[in-house]
Amino acid sequence: MASSTFVLMLLLSLTPFSFSDQIQETFHVCLSNILNPNTFFTPNDTDFINILDSTAINLRFRTRSTPKPEVIFTPLNETHIQAAVICAKKLGIHLRFRSGGHDYEGASYTSIMNDSFVVIDLSKMRGVDVNTMDSSVWVEAGATLGELYYRVQEKSKTLAVAAGMYTSLGAGGHVTGGGYGSMMRKYGLAADNALDARIINSNGEILDRASMGEDLFWAIRGGGGGSYGVIVSWKLRLVPVPSIATIFNVEKTLQQNATKILHKWQQVGPTLDENLFVRVFIRPSKTSSTTNKTVSTTYQAHFLGEANKVMEIMNTGFPELGLKKQDCLEMSWLKSVMILSGYPSTAPPSDLLTGKPTFLNYFKAKADFVKEVIPETGLEGMWKTMLEAENSPFLIWNPYGGMMSRIPEPSIPFPHRNVLFKIQYVATWMDDEKEIMNKHVDGINKLYKYMTRYVSMSPRQAYVNYRDFDLGMNNKNGSYEEVSSWGRMYFKDNFKRLVEIKTRFDPDNFFRHEQSIPILSA
Repeated sequence: MASSTFVLMLLLSLTPFSFSDQIQETFHVCLSNILNPNTFFTPNDTDFINILDSTAINLRFRTRSTPKPEVIFTPLNETHIQAAVICAKKLGIHLRFRSGGHDYEGASYTSIMNDSFVVIDLSKMRGVDVNTMDSSVWVEAGATLGELYYRVQEKSKTLAVAAGMYTSLGAGGHVTGGGYGSMMRKYGLAADNALDARIINSNGEILDRASMGEDLFWAIRGGGGGSYGVIVSWKLRLVPVPSIATIFNVEKTLQQNATKILHKWQQVGPTLDENLFVRVFIRPSKTSSTTNKTVSTTYQAHFLGEANKVMEIMNTGFPELGLKKQDCLEMSWLKSVMILSGYPSTAPPSDLLTGKPTFLNYFKAKADFVKEVIPETGLEGMWKTMLEAENSPFLIWNPYGGMMSRIPEPSIPFPHRNVLFKIQYVATWMDDEKEIMNKHVDGINKLYKYMTRYVSMSPRQAYVNYRDFDLGMNNKNGSYEEVSSWGRMYFKDNFKRLVEIKTRFDPDNFFRHEQSIPILSA
């Protein structure tokens, strides 16, 4: 702590540089007392693009035309982040913060609201400290969920973290948006299970839950990243899991009664045993003739327990799916999470330590929440819209209910509790041609428009971890009055409290991006 205090005092004594000086030079000089080898990169460095792209998950933001940072700084500890924040504030430099790089609109590593910016990449801060005695874990922001899961299960095969299904997600950003996963119906979101955090504010001070206060701790658990400070680490509750988990995948096409089965899933998916999570992947596909298009619905399940119990639950609550014992695969909890994330069944658990995603593509995504069962006629219209589109997106329907419906909406900023399920629309492609992108974006927009009559209204809800700039963006000042519409889509009635807390804790709006929480006008 002594060295941290010394660096803090030294930086505060610096006189501001002229903003006309090059950002690269002035920022480097300001950080010179704490710089380590291979932590400061500019576009002149041969490794710059490789580092920028290393965790830029959406290929849509790896193109030549995408705005690039003036500097990438990869801190090794909290003191380095303190220095970066203090220097940036004194020099008038705009910062972006990246943990896993999964931001759907690239807001953690690119910018369309500032001409010049610096990326603070937390990928070298990946510590995981497991405490099985009090069932908790401290995880640094740059660690991936896969690393987190591996390290916890390394210490105990019957403890885990209730968080996301995609293991390459960065822990820092994942929790700030809520962080849902296949155990949310049993244990709630990652943010529901956050016990403490360490955050660096705009003055370069390190705060924990006690020193930041309950208001700020409330705001960072679901209020979205990049608004209040730099999340350095989270303390998360460890939850019990069985030694055996079961997964299954069952596909049904339109020719196999998919409409009636999906209609029934809407009614039972949120009410089945809380240990069972059954999501649905929906996509256009070809029939066996390879010429006629149909729609495929694949029911992918994760159950905390053995296959016999799954069969009992499904035969009673959802017999329409026709689940068979041979569809069910038993394995360890860690292995089940790997398969849900896209790893092949032969992949060893140690692959989680690489932190690499299981897929890379260009994509655009949107989200909806459904409160009332969509009638069969509505589903038939959805099939028609998907089949008519030249480039239709695929859908993922995630059931809610269970613990999610028992937690009050104001408990944390994430407000989407009393819903049946969430829809994620995902358009993917593998070519950077603008014409191809436009066709896919047009396809997702048409389906999103069609679904308007069947999803939540006033507001039409959205999920901040599926960031969508189509909903609106801040200007450089980010005033509350200009962004309240999309703010309420993400946070409903919790948005006003988020804005009030932001105004108190970051009145200069130092931490900002295209959809950061705004401040109240003076």
